[in-house]
Amino acid sequence: MKLGKATISTAVLLALYGTSVLAQENITESEESVERITVRGAFFGQQVATAVKTPTLLVNVPQSVSVVSAEQISEQALFSIADVMQYTPGVSIGLGEDHRDQVTIRGQNTTADFFVDGLRDDVQYFRPLYNLERVEILRGANALLFGRGGGGGVVNRVTKVASSAEDFTTLSAGIDTFGAGSISVDTNKAIDANNAFRFNGVFDSIDNHRDFKDGERYAINPTYTWMANDDTTVVASYEYVNDDRLVDRGIPSLDGAPLEGYDDTYFGDPDFNNTTLEAHIARVRVDHALSQNWNLNGTVQFADYDKAYQNLYPVNFDADAGTVTLDGYRDTTTRENALIQLNLIGQFATGDINHTLLTGMEYGSQDTENARRDAFFADSQDDQVSFVFSDPLVIPSMTLTDPVRDRASDVTFTSAFVQDEIKLNEHWIVVAGLRYDNFDIDVVDSIEVANGADDGNSGFLSSSDSQVSPRAGLIYKPAESVSIYASYSKSFLPRSGDQFLSLSLTSQALEAEEFENKEIGVKWNFSDSLSVTAAAFEVERENGTAQDPNNPEASILTGTETKGFEVQVVGKLSERWVINAGYSNLDGEEMGRIVDGALANRDLAQLPEHMLTLWNQYEVNDKWRVALGVIYQSEQYASLNNTVELPDFVRVDAAVYYDYSEDVKIQLNVENVFDEDYFPSAHNDNNIATGEPLNARVSLQYKF
Repeated sequence: MKLGKATISTAVLLALYGTSVLAQENITESEESVERITVRGAFFGQQVATAVKTPTLLVNVPQSVSVVSAEQISEQALFSIADVMQYTPGVSIGLGEDHRDQVTIRGQNTTADFFVDGLRDDVQYFRPLYNLERVEILRGANALLFGRGGGGGVVNRVTKVASSAEDFTTLSAGIDTFGAGSISVDTNKAIDANNAFRFNGVFDSIDNHRDFKDGERYAINPTYTWMANDDTTVVASYEYVNDDRLVDRGIPSLDGAPLEGYDDTYFGDPDFNNTTLEAHIARVRVDHALSQNWNLNGTVQFADYDKAYQNLYPVNFDADAGTVTLDGYRDTTTRENALIQLNLIGQFATGDINHTLLTGMEYGSQDTENARRDAFFADSQDDQVSFVFSDPLVIPSMTLTDPVRDRASDVTFTSAFVQDEIKLNEHWIVVAGLRYDNFDIDVVDSIEVANGADDGNSGFLSSSDSQVSPRAGLIYKPAESVSIYASYSKSFLPRSGDQFLSLSLTSQALEAEEFENKEIGVKWNFSDSLSVTAAAFEVERENGTAQDPNNPEASILTGTETKGFEVQVVGKLSERWVINAGYSNLDGEEMGRIVDGALANRDLAQLPEHMLTLWNQYEVNDKWRVALGVIYQSEQYASLNNTVELPDFVRVDAAVYYDYSEDVKIQLNVENVFDEDYFPSAHNDNNIATGEPLNARVSLQYKF
């Protein structure tokens, strides 16, 4: 199905016009009051975002923000970060080698721009959703709030905490037609008026349409809340995640397109391909009201991650010769993180001008050990081997080499920032601030150490980056429920990359990558239950790196530019009709690539020009609700080579909800109703994901 730009734009305009007709003709002031430091109530799910760090209404944030609530996660049967991102404009998903979350936000591909409760969570793994209040997606480079990385934006998960308001236990279970199932528990106990305990736990069995796909994941997250006095609250939490699953890097390509007819065929070794993760994350946060107008919060987090993955994966398919070529390796990573974050928020006035001042600091220490061993095939005497294709594959015998990479890195970073939200009058708000970051990394390359320094590389590498990152925004409010804004922000990424693995003799002397985001937009709360946001933006990346399309394990230097616009409509069209609709138009390419003396910029990989999503839910009566969802994604290139194209697709989903009682709820989610054959994501030209065919999931929730 091909949809031209004019058709898409017309559809969006009609949707917006139709929505405005449904709104009341005279829109009254609908913002609920904001107390000093504490926000009361919400419009259509969430009125503020934790990652913004201040009690600023989303309508007054000069940046695109999407919030996906726990209710939406449950009702749409979303089970991964990738699922959540599919309903977020401006964000596309990556295959992530099938062992990690990987997304492209406004043209910037990342495995590390993930946060939990505002703290960095950059290890490569699949993040569970069982213990979340919501997921916040903030788009646009903004180092002031997040520090390094986040060139296109960040994803922040907000976890559940214990509450002394009530006692409850919620049990949830579900199973789909592939045999994948999930059981979870969420129980809260109010010990007394000042103390509460909460426990979240989940067990997932992993399966889908792909041959041999299986795995298990379980996680627990106890939290404790202590209200020490009227001004001080302490929240302590611990999370343990254990994940063990088969790694599946999808299918190869043929003649510039995904290989047809083998959507279920596994191009790997089910006895070898595997990934495991053990994560321990402990956190303590203290919130203290210094006065009516000043609030101080501090968080300390310690985390320990033990990650391993090994896989054979396709690198070529030759239909004429009837052969397939595989490559492979084993990679191990251990990381220990210690993070400290302090934020001071004050709300005060100087004359007739109101201020919301944010100042803070962060300190982090991250120790990482990473090693890689290549596959070695006796038949080819190499890490790659070609052999006769069959289904299933009969793979020649293989062993692993000695380490081809063995590095230990010690990262420390220190940051200080200040930002002021200045309300000049009822119509104008200025946001301005600066952040200073110092990022130091020391790397010990054990292989180079053993080789000696005769080649100029002793194996001891280091790099230090000091950056000042600005943020500025201007907001015009013709009414309390409307904001029109323009913003400018920057971010940076050190040369060691987002996983600290790419430092070399050459790169340690290079300047950090820089991201520059320019954005204009409008936010309109039509009513207490319906909002529309729209933004146009430009993101430039200088001194950047991208995956080398001719060698997926290496990177190349490049600059990029992404331009686009996005629209999102969220809320109630009527008392019974809830909608979540989004559209993005993206155009991204390299900057300054010269071939044979001529400019030869390529389109960015995994960046569909058009993405359109629509989720409707309608309440038939007090017992029954129905829902219908549509996802459209236009063509996208699998890699920067621009030689393999994933075709466009339309996927239709549906759901039925039955509330047997206030305590018992049953739902049926049907994915890919029309059994569309599609390819949602890729990692490179020969690692392409195949979409799940028609499938259904039945879920049951019991609360007492």
